[in-house]
Amino acid sequence: MNFTETLQDNPVFDLVARAAAALGVRTYVIGGFVRDLLLKRASKDVDFVCVGGGIELAEKVIELYQAGTNQGNSTEVSLAVFKNFGTAQVKFKGWELEFVGARKESYRPDSRKPSVEDGSLEDDQKRRDFTINALAISLNRDDYGQLLDPFDGVADLRRKLIRTPLPLSQGGPELTFSDDPLRMMRAIRFASQLNFDIDPDAFDAIVRMSDRVGIVSQERIIDELNKIILSPTPSYGFKLLDSAGLLDHIFPEFVLLKGAEQIDGKGHKDNFYHTLQVLDNVARVSDDLWLRWAAVLHDIAKPATKRFERGRGWTFHGHEDLGARMVPGLFRKLKLPLNEKMRFVRKLVRLHLRPIALSKETITDSALRRLLVEAGEDIEALMILCRADITSKDGNRVKRYLANFDRVEELMKEVEARDELRTFQPVITGELIMETFGVKPSREVGIIKESVREAILEGSVANTLAAAVPFMLEEGRKLGLEPVADSVNTNDLT
Repeated sequence: MNFTETLQDNPVFDLVARAAAALGVRTYVIGGFVRDLLLKRASKDVDFVCVGGGIELAEKVIELYQAGTNQGNSTEVSLAVFKNFGTAQVKFKGWELEFVGARKESYRPDSRKPSVEDGSLEDDQKRRDFTINALAISLNRDDYGQLLDPFDGVADLRRKLIRTPLPLSQGGPELTFSDDPLRMMRAIRFASQLNFDIDPDAFDAIVRMSDRVGIVSQERIIDELNKIILSPTPSYGFKLLDSAGLLDHIFPEFVLLKGAEQIDGKGHKDNFYHTLQVLDNVARVSDDLWLRWAAVLHDIAKPATKRFERGRGWTFHGHEDLGARMVPGLFRKLKLPLNEKMRFVRKLVRLHLRPIALSKETITDSALRRLLVEAGEDIEALMILCRADITSKDGNRVKRYLANFDRVEELMKEVEARDELRTFQPVITGELIMETFGVKPSREVGIIKESVREAILEGSVANTLAAAVPFMLEEGRKLGLEPVADSVNTNDLT
């Protein structure tokens, strides 16, 4: 199989080939780019391996490009060198090119850091994680464009199979996973992304070695978990993680959702599989990683809040509030960002029952106002999550819930258009309260501020100074406060 014509379609490959020839090092395109090329998936990330120094090759690429364009400091290309790893990265007109020398690599049983030495192309392919990632295309003059596939990776692509390169006689998947235990998660990630199966020998090795994932850094683990969550059907990846025993090590809080108890003939749904169905439902309509994380965590506190009440059955009272309080700690533990992304997930976990509750009762404008104010710009995301949360097998029940959500959304649009609540801010601020009554920050200021906010949301007080200041003054008097001289004059308000 030859890819000469494909390589000629982009000048980056000719540039690298010329740099390799100038240095006299045999060079190959290897790994994911070749795999995606065969799968007809677009990619601009290319890994190059040379039998020599990867850093020197990258530097020669930059040199030839600048010489050919007469641009000594062209902004179209940039070079980053990582001497500790013997690698370099070139950014070239929207492409990301990684350069490394062919090498042998292994990990000691008690270390995350590999032992590395120079090797041949065959050595480099053997150390690759999977056959579909060990594919290489030559950039050398004598066999330019030729595909090198020593482990039948092309056949595995056709079979839709994730398999490690080494045969059992040479250590097999256990050696591959021992070299870097993160590869166990990568096997599941690729299976989830591509909808492939995992070779039985490889999967059995993952089950036996699952505890080895404990030596891998949390940053690398969460990167793979995020990719699983972003896959087309993320539940597939989670189920593989669970079956392999990896989920117990990387996300034990999620495993606690498993199981459905029965008492007096009354049971509850298995919240593990329910959550995965919600995640898949969200994945069908949104690629937003953080909305998907909200789906993952929306019922995370159900194990802690589960109770059985005689005559009523199973309850999970307050799981949305406890779940929201758990989000920051989980983000911190998992090494997810503690920024607006976390706050977005926390908000959706806290509010995910509110639209459902509204759909079951007579909807008041004040209830809609409260939801719109609390959700703010994230109301659409919240409604996606709430729709996804309907996983009943009763088709009529699902239709009824979705129709109620349609009604809630229509009413919210009407209230939003009238009251502009997404950017809602009460006209009465803490500063105005303190200035009016001549007090410092205190409990009374908070009480007055909250009373004004509630009155505005209830619709009993308009969100204007003319309406809100008299209400503020009355609330202050209830607390024994009187306005100081030169404070707000209600006669001047319009």
